[in-house]
Amino acid sequence: MDLDNLIQQFQQKDTVAFETLYNMYAENICGAINVIVKDPERSQEICQDVFVKIWEKSNQYDASKGRFFTWLLNIARNAAIDEVRSKAHKNKKKNLPVDSLVGIFENGEDLNSKMDTIGLQSLLKGLKEKCILLIDMLYFKGYTQKEAAKELNTPIGTIKTRIRSCISNIRKNMA
Repeated sequence: MDLDNLIQQFQQKDTVAFETLYNMYAENICGAINVIVKDPERSQEICQDVFVKIWEKSNQYDASKGRFFTWLLNIARNAAIDEVRSKAHKNKKKNLPVDSLVGIFENGEDLNSKMDTIGLQSLLKGLKEKCILLIDMLYFKGYTQKEAAKELNTPIGTIKTRIRSCISNIRKNMA
């Protein structure tokens, strides 16, 4: 069965189509969420919420505006950023036990390996290090432009110009 037919059935509330799409995309979506949230269990919960949300709002997907996976990934990314910005998440992060930090340095995972997982490596090819850092902060770590400017000790206008330029370069890579 081709993806377009599967999505049409999904939009008609076909549970088999939903299950098939879930099996196709859940692992990647959970991985993308975990890049932002950095809590595998919470990422699983958010992933489940995202799939419930797309089930309820399946009629909002418009193939003429982009691929299904992109639509799904944007919903997941927004949900993950909402989680990171939530008061409960911030309070939870204040009280992290020290042993939860041990795996971070031993893991050796970097942005490039994360991008391979969600298929962004080719889009970021040839970008300057500043662009990759900004994309990581704004899209994967949930920083606002203002927070990124403060963190990088860079004027907000420079951040806005730089990210606009980076996105323009990504669009060129898509072509």
